[in-house]
Amino acid sequence: MKKVLLSSVVALALLGGGLNAAENKTAEKSSAVQKSQNVSTMAVRHAKAAAKAKRDDVKVVKEAVDAVALTQEVLVALDKKQKDEAIKKLEKAIGKLEVVMSHPKAPALIPLSASVVVHEFPGTAYDVENAVITSIALLQNKRVQDARLIVQTLQDEIDFVTLNMPLVSYPQALKLAAKFLHEDKVDEAKRVIATALNTFVEVDVVTPIGILQAQELVAAAAEVAKKDKKLALAHLAAAKAALKKAEALGYTSTSDTTYKMLNDAISAIEKEVRGKNKAEKLFEDLIAKLKEFKEKAVKSVTK
Repeated sequence: MKKVLLSSVVALALLGGGLNAAENKTAEKSSAVQKSQNVSTMAVRHAKAAAKAKRDDVKVVKEAVDAVALTQEVLVALDKKQKDEAIKKLEKAIGKLEVVMSHPKAPALIPLSASVVVHEFPGTAYDVENAVITSIALLQNKRVQDARLIVQTLQDEIDFVTLNMPLVSYPQALKLAAKFLHEDKVDEAKRVIATALNTFVEVDVVTPIGILQAQELVAAAAEVAKKDKKLALAHLAAAKAALKKAEALGYTSTSDTTYKMLNDAISAIEKEVRGKNKAEKLFEDLIAKLKEFKEKAVKSVTK
């Protein structure tokens, strides 16, 4: 009986040791995954800060902004049948723009405002694929608005948006409107002004978040590869996942490097880290490729 009890105690001790080891391993893995998530979060935070700093550096031309405000006031005055007041405001707006145009280095597009808009897709590449399949099924069933609600969520990017006045056409439009007012052609003047206010050019510079995250994760993996293999591998796995999501969302690059090439390069590094762990050159090459890939994935969209 004592032998049976002793055997049971030993078995429980061994089992407990095995459970503890498994728990420790799970905890280590969970900690590594959390650290990778932290790196991804910081990558987005840094990119947001850089975009906001760029926004703050945009030199909005006060005279141009004032001219737009005056133009809008012209329409209000005309609606109130205050033609003389409208002419005064219009001439004042033209004068402000002539100040801008007199500058020898005046750009073709004058910034009126700048903003940063962040769209983060919280799911994985798998979630993206499911969303695409669902939206296609909805469209096939003519449930267009339901599909639109899904498609609108399929963004994972930082947008740097500027609204610009075309310096060539806008002042000329105001001068034409002034001419019409002097000729008592109020309706024609209103049409010209309304058209001018719709000629502003919006430029969106779109930076995919997943590619930014992959960059930071690979750099973080390179830093810890020699001292913490598990953490380095967690960072590399997260980088693969980030690139896979970016690809699923349709973000492309004009770089000669492809998503497949980046994925294969990460796999090669993972194999090296698990083995002899002499991946310094592989890391350098991948970081350079990711940098170029990201720079050429940034799109400028004019609306």
